[in-house]
Amino acid sequence: MCRFQTAAARILLGLVFFGVVILKLMAILNTPDGYLQYQMMLGQFGLPAVFAPLLIFIQFVFGLLLIVGYKTQLSARVLGVLAVFMALVLGQASLDAFFAYLGIAGGMWLLSIYPQTACSLDNRKK
Repeated sequence: MCRFQTAAARILLGLVFFGVVILKLMAILNTPDGYLQYQMMLGQFGLPAVFAPLLIFIQFVFGLLLIVGYKTQLSARVLGVLAVFMALVLGQASLDAFFAYLGIAGGMWLLSIYPQTACSLDNRKK
């Protein structure tokens, strides 16, 4: 039962990043200047435009990897670092976001210590 709970935690944590990036991509594609608006929004937090594709890529790839359970330890560590970065950046605007992202980072790092979960590609038989 514990393995299925950790699998659910892995999937839900992955959806935080993968789901958010899918929503961002839909907003970017459905708005004529969506990508430029996204870059400008990041600029409000002091981030240069180069962070826009980098954040999208990291959240998409590592969020998806975490959901399917492939390279779980690496994905959890990368997304944990990203969560702390997001807490520091978004924490300027909202203390709620600051503490939420710190909590997500804690969950990611715990998952990186215990990456063996049920229903993951890491556990498939070779």
